[in-house]
Amino acid sequence: MSENILRQQKTPKLIVVTAFDRDESGDLQPVFGPAEQQTEDRAIRTAKGLAAKHAGLIAWSRDARWGEPMESH
Repeated sequence: MSENILRQQKTPKLIVVTAFDRDESGDLQPVFGPAEQQTEDRAIRTAKGLAAKHAGLIAWSRDARWGEPMESH
């Protein structure tokens, strides 16, 4: 039964938002984050709130993989 429960659980997701402003040279520099967000909806709200105040932002996510590390050769 425990295997069935594990299969039904959603894969954890890492959701992050980072905001940038330009420095004196015009280069983008991070000024907020990277900040982990609990949900995609929260990340969208955070990004929308930051968008009007900063030169740029990135919001991204990826599925997390748990368990033994995979070796690549």
